Amino acid sequence: MECNRIQLVAILSFIFLVQSIQGWGEEGHAITCKIAQARLTDAAADAVKQLLPAYANNDLSSVCTWADRVKFALRWTSALHYADTPPKLCNFQYARDCKDLNGVKDRCVVGAINNYTTQLLDYGKDTQHNLTQALLFLAHYMGDVHQPLHTGFTTDKGGNTIDVHWYTRKQNLHHVWDANIIETAEERFYDNNIEEYFKDIQKNITKTWSDEVADWEACSSDETTCPNVYASEGVKDACQYAYKDAPEDATLEDDYFLSRLPIISLRLAQGGVRLAATLNRIFG
Repeated sequence: MECNRIQLVAILSFIFLVQSIQGWGEEGHAITCKIAQARLTDAAADAVKQLLPAYANNDLSSVCTWADRVKFALRWTSALHYADTPPKLCNFQYARDCKDLNGVKDRCVVGAINNYTTQLLDYGKDTQHNLTQALLFLAHYMGDVHQPLHTGFTTDKGGNTIDVHWYTRKQNLHHVWDANIIETAEERFYDNNIEEYFKDIQKNITKTWSDEVADWEACSSDETTCPNVYASEGVKDACQYAYKDAPEDATLEDDYFLSRLPIISLRLAQGGVRLAATLNRIFG
């Protein structure tokens, strides 16, 4: 494990020199991980503490975008951030959709969540896996699968090739959902303070959505995690909210922002709750 940690630090030393490409955006991933870490059982919290690199200071949110950054050093991970689907079908099917651009099966965000969950089940055993990396990958990919355009359409690369204007700024639709909606919400409603947005989502988890949380957490009796469900929800949201009223060259302003922000807040909440539930099932 110590050798693996040294390798991890070496990779990080390189990738922090390179501009990163974010998924959910850095703040969206941080919120997901903050929600999750606050909901861990004592056993899971201790395991996460033991696995986190020392520089994280036991703060999972501080390394929640690590998997985005290592795409530059570990290019084979690029396909693991999304599970794009055929256009306009608005459903996810693992056998059809979980593959990379070369057709290699299981190489998508859903397959990655399953893989790193399985690796983490080796915690406390003699294992060949780097469990620190497995934790960081799992935490990030759980956020990705809850961003609707990470289960968007293959034809536009999850909205990456749809150019729009976010108010007056030219963006692509994927980036609007990764970052712009969250950033605009923080500027307009939270005095540019991520902590205030996080607290607002936490309040909704304990009050507005409290009757739904048990369903979010649940998987079938033999599953530790259930990312097929999360991806299926995501592509439905992509069809109903992300792509709707957002064609090429559209100008997206308050009507779009104010109607989509609640969806993003909900998906951030679900991602955090489900990450915690998965880690709690893994570590007991």
